[in-house]
Amino acid sequence: MTDPLSAWCSNPFFVLEVSPRAARVEVERAGQRLLGLLAVGSAGVERYETPFGPATRDADVVRQALAALRDPNERLISELLAEVAIRAAPQRGDNRASGWEAAMRAIGWTEKCPA
Repeated sequence: MTDPLSAWCSNPFFVLEVSPRAARVEVERAGQRLLGLLAVGSAGVERYETPFGPATRDADVVRQALAALRDPNERLISELLAEVAIRAAPQRGDNRASGWEAAMRAIGWTEKCPA
């Protein structure tokens, strides 16, 4: 069985640990830094945080993330998905939000429907 969140966790912005609003030069710099750290076997660089929990990366994953963000259409899709994921993720200390409440908050729905 595959992980249903794997596509969300492999979002290029999460892999490279940059904001969805990062400039192209920031994205390239982050990718090259990660590739260098992976090449020398730096401790801890193979793991990164996502709104859905930790994930792992290797040089191939970093290269794929860079390639995706170099394509304007792929970047736009990745930006949108990253923003939704960030908004939908429960904030630290926010144990009240159920999955539905988080989803509604992510799409900007702030009021509940009348019963």
